[in-house]
Amino acid sequence: MSSKLSVTALNTKIGGGAKVTVQSMLNRPASDIEGSVAQAKQLEAAGCEIIRAAVPDSDAVRLIAALKEAVSVPIVADIHFNYKLALESIAAGVDKIRINPGNIGDDSRVKAVADACIAKNIPIRIGVNSGSLEKHILEKYGHPTAQALCDSALYHASLLEKFDFTDIVLSMKSSDVTTMIQAYRLAAQQCDYPLHLGVTEAGTKRMGIIKSAVGIGALLADGIGDTIRVSLTDDPVEEVYAAKDILKALGMGDGGVRFVSCPTCGRTKIDLISLAREAEERLRDCDKNITVAVMGCIVNGPGEAKEADIGIAGGDGMGLIFKKGEIICKVPESELIDRLLEEVDKL
Repeated sequence: MSSKLSVTALNTKIGGGAKVTVQSMLNRPASDIEGSVAQAKQLEAAGCEIIRAAVPDSDAVRLIAALKEAVSVPIVADIHFNYKLALESIAAGVDKIRINPGNIGDDSRVKAVADACIAKNIPIRIGVNSGSLEKHILEKYGHPTAQALCDSALYHASLLEKFDFTDIVLSMKSSDVTTMIQAYRLAAQQCDYPLHLGVTEAGTKRMGIIKSAVGIGALLADGIGDTIRVSLTDDPVEEVYAAKDILKALGMGDGGVRFVSCPTCGRTKIDLISLAREAEERLRDCDKNITVAVMGCIVNGPGEAKEADIGIAGGDGMGLIFKKGEIICKVPESELIDRLLEEVDKL
């Protein structure tokens, strides 16, 4: 489930057989050092493994040192066009740079960034998307096709390769899920660089998670992808939770609760929807590698979810607690979640 080549940023390996890592990006103004640091801490606590921060000007470089002091995960400086900001970020101790070499000027500037990264063992992520394609590539394909995205990413990589720099991660994001999937499949065939997966401009929480799960999930299921970001118009912490849930759904997570719950039907005599939501929320930060079931029928529930490590099944104001399909006790509906958590603690 990994590209042949790998990069390492602050002891976090991407590609080359490493596990898939979860990324997110700060969305506070770069000038808001205190707010950005607080958000970075929240992201790290939620399980974010790589944090990216925009560096739009020289003043924003000050944020790097503050983030490095506050969290222990790698910090990525997101640079647009200005190679000097990349050099300043490297000098400030950033762990990784996100920059497109074709956008920063002539070879001397590309070489300066490549040499500075080589000197400090700092990888570079090249990130192209449908709105950033070069004129010569758009003229060739007519619009942002999957091959156009792939060609653009490989073009930028070639500019670094001229100076013997290959510590590269590629991303080819599109807001169109099908185009995104096809672009990454092409890249996986045409290069060995680690791939950063994501659907760009995916939208608000509801549709953004759906589009990201389809795009990222399809590729990971194919064995393509090394690090992921779920892009949402929302709190970045929600991006981290969504990314971790995608990995869990594919059996690729580091641990944590996997939920099984039935969709309810006319036999349901308990407020299963509320119970399922409460169970999921209260067990969100549980790192035990277990399956928890929330079922609506005491007749079929334990049997249908017999593979679950622990579960509840509702009746008429009452419910059952069961382990691996075996009923262990019967409790009032109002006590079901508390008892469930008590049993989880025992596992």
